[in-house]
Amino acid sequence: MTADQQTLHDAHVMVVGCGALGNEVLKNLVLMGVGHLVVVDFDRVEASNLTRSILFRRSDVGRPKTEVVSQRLKELNPGSSITMLTMGLPKAADVLREGIYRGADEGILLTDRALGGADTLATSYSLAQAIRKIGDYDVILCGRQAIDGDTAQVGPQVAEKLGLPQITYMEEILSCGEGRIVCRRHVDGGAETVEAPLPILLTVNGSAAPCRCRNVKRVMANKRREFTVWGAADIDADPMQIGKAGSPTNVKAVKNIVFKAKETRVLSASDEDICNLINELKESNTI
Repeated sequence: MTADQQTLHDAHVMVVGCGALGNEVLKNLVLMGVGHLVVVDFDRVEASNLTRSILFRRSDVGRPKTEVVSQRLKELNPGSSITMLTMGLPKAADVLREGIYRGADEGILLTDRALGGADTLATSYSLAQAIRKIGDYDVILCGRQAIDGDTAQVGPQVAEKLGLPQITYMEEILSCGEGRIVCRRHVDGGAETVEAPLPILLTVNGSAAPCRCRNVKRVMANKRREFTVWGAADIDADPMQIGKAGSPTNVKAVKNIVFKAKETRVLSASDEDICNLINELKESNTI
């Protein structure tokens, strides 16, 4: 094993978000020989994720993305170690368990009443603290945005709190080695190639690849598995920066607004109709 190969083998990489582009990143990291991967994602595979998928399959729709990705990466590199991290209620352990069924090695659940009600600022702080506790890493992968708030803020905020460079809307890792990473990222109307130093945080664009099914043996062996559980105290969190206390924004109400068609009129091309319309617009101060 060369010195570069040993460096890759010893590397610890956290991937937050494993959609379609995250799939590509994870696949390339494993194929390059990165020895330790931590995969973080809160969403499940949807049918829309399958269009550009490399690790997901149609039979995996509805399953947690972390589970599917973990299993596929283990297949690509049997020597790799995959740890999942999720933040949520205690029942979120079910997501970790599903990941274990599909090939992940370990799972960490970040849960605490004090973390509840967090907006993007408090959420990113909590995740950053957990990442610090996990230890060394070279690449952190995040999803582009959650399916509820759609803010696309958490990933960049985590990078800021960790003091890392970031590449957003990343579509593919083209190369990674010797302390540098080259990625293709989506931009309006096309794509651009970006090179940056490691360690780095990447936010992964949109759709995901198909997932694998549960492994029956792993289901039987891990259906009562307990996971590492961290609370606010375990990640050395400042009480004023987590949960509602650390959230400058709050959701007061959610409303479903239906836009109704307004009254319409069909005008002819006659001079009279055109003049009448102009007069109406003037009277209403529209023009």
